[in-house]
Amino acid sequence: MTRAATAIILAAGFGSRMKSALPKTLHPIAGRTMLRHLLSSCEAVFERIVVVVGPAMENVAAAASPHASVVQHDRLGTSHAALQAEALFGDGEVAVLYADNPLIRPATLHALLDRRQKGDAGLALLAMRPADPGRYGRVIGAGGEVERIVEWADATEVEREQGLCNAGVLCAHAADMRRWLHAVRSDNSKGEYYLTDLVTLARAEGAKVAAIEAPFDELRGVNSRIELAEAEAVVQWRLRREAMAAGVTMTDPGSVFLCADTVLEADVTLGPNVVFGPGVHVEAGSVIHAFSHLEGCTVGRDCRIGPYARLRRDTEIGAGAHIGNFVELKATKFGAGAKASHLTYLGDATVGARSNIGAGTITCNYDGFSKHRTTIGEDVFIGSDTALVAPVTVGNGAITGAGSVITSNVQPDALAVARGRQVEKPGYAAHFRAIRTKKA
Repeated sequence: MTRAATAIILAAGFGSRMKSALPKTLHPIAGRTMLRHLLSSCEAVFERIVVVVGPAMENVAAAASPHASVVQHDRLGTSHAALQAEALFGDGEVAVLYADNPLIRPATLHALLDRRQKGDAGLALLAMRPADPGRYGRVIGAGGEVERIVEWADATEVEREQGLCNAGVLCAHAADMRRWLHAVRSDNSKGEYYLTDLVTLARAEGAKVAAIEAPFDELRGVNSRIELAEAEAVVQWRLRREAMAAGVTMTDPGSVFLCADTVLEADVTLGPNVVFGPGVHVEAGSVIHAFSHLEGCTVGRDCRIGPYARLRRDTEIGAGAHIGNFVELKATKFGAGAKASHLTYLGDATVGARSNIGAGTITCNYDGFSKHRTTIGEDVFIGSDTALVAPVTVGNGAITGAGSVITSNVQPDALAVARGRQVEKPGYAAHFRAIRTKKA
């Protein structure tokens, strides 16, 4: 459910502490950019979303789509950044958020709006109590009412000892937000226009400022690779707990890595060290064994995958199929009840129901210029160490002999054998050893 409110997300920062050519807000957590995490939460709460980007940050603006974006051409501080979106505030509530606080949940944003709309506060903000307050701005006040926010650089030693910290998110009515933003001054140690000065301005007008506390893990900022890894750990445990609560078994949850969009149905079992990339759906009753890696694929009901299997993009596994150890599939439709038990690569292929793919089978799908497709019918037996040179079709019920290189279509129910004839020279092995021994 959306609210008659606007979210302004500040995403214009350089993110220099990340030491990366990629804008900070586009770094991924659980396969989803930081910006997209925050957008997803805001989409559940706000009627309008505007993202403030910096110059030459077209990739951030594109990532914000379909939401509007505006450019902060001169980076003069957070208050100045929010003011760039003034024309899009609307006439309801306006909340200002930071793209590098990606883990805020919709429930917390609802609580922020409720406190502003239903309470007596002219300005509401989010606050937290990190175990190590570090360089976070301190919230000075008592009983949930805020007197002021002091940036760490401007705080006294006594103020730095305060445990309640500013998370950066502020909410006010649009008319108040506009007026206060225009009134912010830059007379501080950095010469910047601080968004936190809105607290002082609101108080000067006699408005009450309220703090809504939320867990640090939800409000933490991400400004470095270390903090990115810490946020990843937080999200992974969120996702694991949600999956297990929904009926998924994990034998070693801490070693399983999920994506924000991973879909696991009830009675799925995950072994240790299973990794999911984006775009995976595993249906009920399937087992993913240890050290398997899945991305961009669908696994049907009651399948057995791995251990040490890799399922890549555009792969669909039919119900009851078995993909064994050291088997890789890419852009392959693998039929119900079919098996590829070990040491196989199937790329750009279709495998019919109940077919059996022998060990060492590969589809030769790339000729150096183009990809070609292999089609294997139903109830086919592909002998071990078969190379299928695409484009090629093996008909229903056919068999290929072990060690064959199949370059032509195989008719249904036929046996295809394509390998060199075995030549035997009696006694030559002993003769060869004798020669080698004499030379040594």
